Amino acid sequence: MDNDVLRQAPLFSGLDDEAAESLGSKMTSGHLRRSEVLFHEGDEGDRLYIVTDGKIKLGRSSADGRENLLAILGPGQMFGELSLFDPGPRSATATAVTECELESLGHDELTKWLEEHPNVSRALLGQLASRLRRTNDVVADLVFSDVPGRVAKALMDLSNRFGRKADDGIHVHHDLTQEELAQLVGASRETVNKALADFAMRGWLRLEPRSVVIIEPDRLSKRAR
Repeated sequence: MDNDVLRQAPLFSGLDDEAAESLGSKMTSGHLRRSEVLFHEGDEGDRLYIVTDGKIKLGRSSADGRENLLAILGPGQMFGELSLFDPGPRSATATAVTECELESLGHDELTKWLEEHPNVSRALLGQLASRLRRTNDVVADLVFSDVPGRVAKALMDLSNRFGRKADDGIHVHHDLTQEELAQLVGASRETVNKALADFAMRGWLRLEPRSVVIIEPDRLSKRAR
């Protein structure tokens, strides 16, 4: 178990070393192959998950089969916590974008810890509040932002979490297909590809397979507003 990665998760951020080690020992390790589904929307579940390596995508499907990508999660990020506070069907499908390593914790184990460590409760409430803010931002973007603006915002968010600075720009290996990137911004693949091609023509970025090199982050960030 990578304790440095787990320390990034809100669940562990308020614990001292001894408490973190003890809680970590109660977690269960898991591995997912690329494209493997961890759970489906509507499944029953009572476990919280933390990504320790790789990327996970959370998505939902409409009644007519259209898919919407809600989030891409990487090391140190957690998901599945809603089922711990509001038992019921999973609200999204979790799928491995790459080979993934996970740690998970069940409802009973976590409930005991929340009673003994109120600072963890505050951290989890902060996580839920952040999720609500992100949801509000997504709704606002769909109403007020055009597609190029949403694409620019998605790329800047991916670069902040997965980017690696180099002499020629920020290398963002997001591992997403063109269709998945389109789902993430809530637009058609054709419209998103047009926006990416325009950014590339302006010299703001360079497109590569399942990745992008951001050359002008300030211009892209300004376009995201």
